[in-house]
Amino acid sequence: MEKKRFSLTDRARSFKYAGRGIARLISHEHNAWIHCFVAVCVVVAGLWLGLSTLEWAAVVLCIGAVLAAEGINSAIEALCDRVSPGYDEAIKHAKDLAAGAVLILATMSVVVGLLIFIPKFIALWS
Repeated sequence: MEKKRFSLTDRARSFKYAGRGIARLISHEHNAWIHCFVAVCVVVAGLWLGLSTLEWAAVVLCIGAVLAAEGINSAIEALCDRVSPGYDEAIKHAKDLAAGAVLILATMSVVVGLLIFIPKFIALWS
């Protein structure tokens, strides 16, 4: 296989395709809407409570990871639906595993959020 030369045009095209994927995720995937809504609420709360740089890093990492996982899950589901439109046990397992991965990541993000925000709210109210 011939090695492809580096091309700025190809890199720009890659970003264009990735942007289309992000737009599709946000415009078509209901779970992504929920994640985006929660992310906006968390960012507003973080601005209001004055998160530290390290706290912002954790929050931004969690938001990005959950949205990326939702994108991967959506891609797996779309591919599975295309490959096997009918019921297939192996396809079911693949989709369940992908959805489970998103749930694990979202749950751990909630835990990180609680660790960051609960002390802030306690300090605010005491």
